[in-house]
Amino acid sequence: VQLVESGGGLVQPGGSLRLSCAASGFTFSSYAMTWYRQAPGKERELVAAITSGGGNTQYADSVKGRFTISRDNAKNTVYLQMNNLKPEDTAVYYCNRRLTILPWGQGTQVTVSS
Repeated sequence: VQLVESGGGLVQPGGSLRLSCAASGFTFSSYAMTWYRQAPGKERELVAAITSGGGNTQYADSVKGRFTISRDNAKNTVYLQMNNLKPEDTAVYYCNRRLTILPWGQGTQVTVSS
């Protein structure tokens, strides 16, 4: 069982990034998935969630209207499109299942700075 996040980087305020999370070792299409983030000195927080079929999504208030979670069950991958990024979005971003949390992957660093 493995979750591998990618797509992070350094971006200026107002910029965009698309994160990917490749899952393996379980029946991906059967599970709701989530993106979390953890900023330095802060607890990990839920950013977005998507149902197993992709029909319903949820977002933290801080990212509503800027971030979009999506998934491709044929590719066992969940995505996070992040637009209009702000310095406070700087964090390590992780994906995981919505329930029955798996061991966390290495995450992908997102840094928003001018």
